[in-house]
Amino acid sequence: MTKRHLEPLLWLLFSGGGVMAAVFLPILVVLFGLAIPLGWVQPDYNHLHAVVSHWLTRLVLLGLFVVMLFHAAHRFRFTLYDGLQLRGFATPIAVLCYGAALVGSLAALVIVLTV
Repeated sequence: MTKRHLEPLLWLLFSGGGVMAAVFLPILVVLFGLAIPLGWVQPDYNHLHAVVSHWLTRLVLLGLFVVMLFHAAHRFRFTLYDGLQLRGFATPIAVLCYGAALVGSLAALVIVLTV
């Protein structure tokens, strides 16, 4: 029986997170970081709350946050490996990077479920 590796799943999360980050993160930053605070857009709070309160929107936001966190963890891991040449600390770096992504994902799950 061949040994199964976790690496393909991590690369899938990395590529999916990269696509999601490239497509949706600039929109979210411009909308919630610039347009609303600067008064360019005046959203109706009740409508925005109704949209964000819907279960499908929460599920999409959770998926978006999870894949973006794993993308960031994978990118940071290989930046430490290749950029800083810390290959001797491969296991602790991987555990810390993906552990942080997992903790962030769990925090996003708790926030999405409770808010």
